[in-house]
Amino acid sequence: MEIETAQAERKPVEIEVNMVGKVDYDESRVRTIAAWVPGRIERLYADTVGVRIRKGEHLVELYSPELISGQAEFLQALQSSRQGGNAAGLLSQSTRDVVESARDKLRLLGLQPEQIRTIEETGKVMDHLTIYSPIGGVVIEKHVQEGIYIQTGQPIYTVADISRLWVLLDAYESDLPWVSYGQLVEFFVAAYPGRAFQGTVSFIAPFLNSKTRTVKLRVITDNREDLLKPEMLVHATLRVRPDAQGQMTMPEMAGKWLCSMHPDVVADGPALCPVCGMKLLPAEELGIRTNPSPLLPLVVPASSVLWTGRRAVVYVRVPDKMVPTFEGREIILGPRAGDFYLVLGGLQEGEHVAVKGAYRIDADLQIQAKPSMMNPQGLKIPSGHEGHSMQDNILSGKE
Repeated sequence: MEIETAQAERKPVEIEVNMVGKVDYDESRVRTIAAWVPGRIERLYADTVGVRIRKGEHLVELYSPELISGQAEFLQALQSSRQGGNAAGLLSQSTRDVVESARDKLRLLGLQPEQIRTIEETGKVMDHLTIYSPIGGVVIEKHVQEGIYIQTGQPIYTVADISRLWVLLDAYESDLPWVSYGQLVEFFVAAYPGRAFQGTVSFIAPFLNSKTRTVKLRVITDNREDLLKPEMLVHATLRVRPDAQGQMTMPEMAGKWLCSMHPDVVADGPALCPVCGMKLLPAEELGIRTNPSPLLPLVVPASSVLWTGRRAVVYVRVPDKMVPTFEGREIILGPRAGDFYLVLGGLQEGEHVAVKGAYRIDADLQIQAKPSMMNPQGLKIPSGHEGHSMQDNILSGKE
């Protein structure tokens, strides 16, 4: 019958979770640059979408009557302060308060400290306000044109820092037991075949898409080489090593502290999140299992398992028999890991199972009406026409 066997053994195995998705902007690094004061757009220095800018570079030149009056008030307050420098202390303090109030007003109108200092030193009113970029990145939206009059708060540009990006992936609900915060994900894009990029899982959506039966994962990846572009399609792989109970553990996160709002923030002890200021929590409080079973998982080759849809059966070689003898054994099956299945019960380490010819053994037992994959309790064949019908079912594999 050309039966081959393999030993049930304990060894580390790896589960691969394959996903697809796309590259997207990191929303925490997207800024809208808006008008601080009403005025007329005199010049747009970044005049097209896609222009790269650096932090602090000029973007817009704006003419604003409100800004001119604010500067005039500031210069007048400065002049009064200087003239009343030798006055009584109460008057002197009052004039200083007026100056600081005028200075704050200019700051709230969008002037930078350097610009306010220049006005103070020169004593001249700036008739145009220059708006500078608060971040470096790429202009992804231009909302206005030169010459139009804008109001306070009206968007001018949307700028994105693409030195760090998100990868949004779709994970099937059956793969969710293998997904956790802080996991390393490897992904590929068509533009760079053969090159693997990496990122870490920073968010798992708390809801399921009812149409695709998938859950969105957010992976943060470094893009300082500027190779990845938003909207690129990716194929990602997440690798997990289950423990003896068939569960995912992350021993590397033992003793680590994470932010519940920003799980990509990881520290070696209690601290505050540098992003939101919240207290970091132990990894275990966020549902991360960090203590794996001391035993390696018990595995058998996938070809040895006969699956009925309800039960998992293997044929185990009976030891100390002159003639090769096998007995059917119902086992508790764990997840599949590549070419192996994890066994959670019903089998002992060192036992030999049939990996080739198992279906032949089962077919022979079914013909003999003995316990088999489809008939674990044995089968009594009635006589007459009914018996022929039952035999036909056995041979065809119907339960």
